[in-house]
Amino acid sequence: MQGKHTSMRSVATGAALSGGLALCALLLPATGVAAPMVPATSGSITYVCGGVGADEQQALQADAPHYGMSLLFTEGRRGEYLSDVAVKVRRNGKDVAEFQAEGPRCLMKGPQGSYQVSAVYDGVEKHTVLAPGVSRQLNW
Repeated sequence: MQGKHTSMRSVATGAALSGGLALCALLLPATGVAAPMVPATSGSITYVCGGVGADEQQALQADAPHYGMSLLFTEGRRGEYLSDVAVKVRRNGKDVAEFQAEGPRCLMKGPQGSYQVSAVYDGVEKHTVLAPGVSRQLNW
């Protein structure tokens, strides 16, 4: 009888823990606290990507004057935001940066000049040219 009683207690404890973890998982997104957008550097380019939520969009808008170049990734006629876009930046025929865009908007800064950008989403590659003071939207 002891074994059966102990095993039922283990099941009850496991169920309580599982329920608690599930409750935590439900409550965390409700706090509205997003992971901070942290600037990163790849080669000679410093960039920050995000813009999924309104708080990130406001933060990027405030930071935009410090970067000078901007990319926006969208999809379809309605321009729905995309993330997880592979970005490669070239200058004078040489790769200068490569990163994965974690949000639909990327702010970038680098040495003065013109940059050729290729971006790949879902196997489809798009191209554009950026320079300080230029913003581009790539739509799939």
